[in-house]
Amino acid sequence: MEQILRGARHAIEHSEYLPTLNRMHECCQQGLADLGLPHPHDAYLEACRAPSPKSAQRWSHPAVYLAGRDSDWFFLANNTERTSWPVYRDHYQRYCTRVMRGETLQVPAPQALEQHTPDPLSPEQQLVELRKLRETTGL
Repeated sequence: MEQILRGARHAIEHSEYLPTLNRMHECCQQGLADLGLPHPHDAYLEACRAPSPKSAQRWSHPAVYLAGRDSDWFFLANNTERTSWPVYRDHYQRYCTRVMRGETLQVPAPQALEQHTPDPLSPEQQLVELRKLRETTGL
């Protein structure tokens, strides 16, 4: 609903005559661009082409990432566009609606790997471990 209203406002401001159905559709898409949201299919392609780790990538808008995450990255990567596009489009539309209502979306920060530095074994412990390894492998 918000997208249609935003599109109608855009059509009124930028058109001299009443818009055709096709022009109204273009105005609705322009309303998304005014908020920094890419066209839905462009967002889908961006999500499908992004390398891993996904949260560390530079996204054109957080809605692109969030819709991909909700659609399941594995599903997007392993199914045809005919199957995965409708799923992604539905998720993306929900996030676009939230953005149009004024909500600010954010991509979660990538999780840092745990830093664990093991203590080195003493020479005697190394020999014990080496003997165990020889016994288990039969050398």
